Amino acid sequence: MVEFLLALFVFLALHSIPAIPAIRERLISLLGRTAYFSLYSFVSILVLGWVFYAALNVDYLPLWEPAAWQAWVTLLAAPVGVFLVLAGLFSVNPLSVSIRQGPRPGAIVSITRHPVLWGFAIWALSHLVANGDLRSLILFGGFALFALGTIPMMEKRARRRLGDQWQRQSAKTSILPFAALFTGRTPLSGDTPIAIAAVATAALTLWLLAGGHAALFFADPLLLAAA
Repeated sequence: MVEFLLALFVFLALHSIPAIPAIRERLISLLGRTAYFSLYSFVSILVLGWVFYAALNVDYLPLWEPAAWQAWVTLLAAPVGVFLVLAGLFSVNPLSVSIRQGPRPGAIVSITRHPVLWGFAIWALSHLVANGDLRSLILFGGFALFALGTIPMMEKRARRRLGDQWQRQSAKTSILPFAALFTGRTPLSGDTPIAIAAVATAALTLWLLAGGHAALFFADPLLLAAA
């Protein structure tokens, strides 16, 4: 459990400290934007792998009985979360987390102006439902709380950075997913990053269901859903 908590702490710190504007800009100026994001992504993947490795070595302490419907929650919701993360990362979004720069937000912002954070939260919460044990509560609950707790910080930072542009850019989107669409403030639209994210999500989901998830995490989602 100690290694698991340490790995989780390092992961959360890795995604908190570089988010501080002064530190982030300093690192980008030293490394360059492309090198910074490449190195940051590589280290993040390594640390995330450490987190899951440490979690798998923690004793299983059940909190509630598993059921097939819980696995179906993950099967249906997790791909939505992955899609939002991928589309958000590769779309221009001056309002929130993104690896691309530009003045005009991508089409994914019509769904929510924080697609990466909402996607990560949806993915984590859907896995929490299907894994009723203590380590999953700490792992996925921690991920979800971190993602949702970051939204107010992103809002404050975007307001300060955009200044007079904030009102114009935020008027056609919303914090809650689909809220701006349902209220008629913006139409649903698509673009290249959304198309790429949809294809990548479909390919990743098929691979995981075909045996990738079982190979990595020793659990077959389809068998759990059929139980």
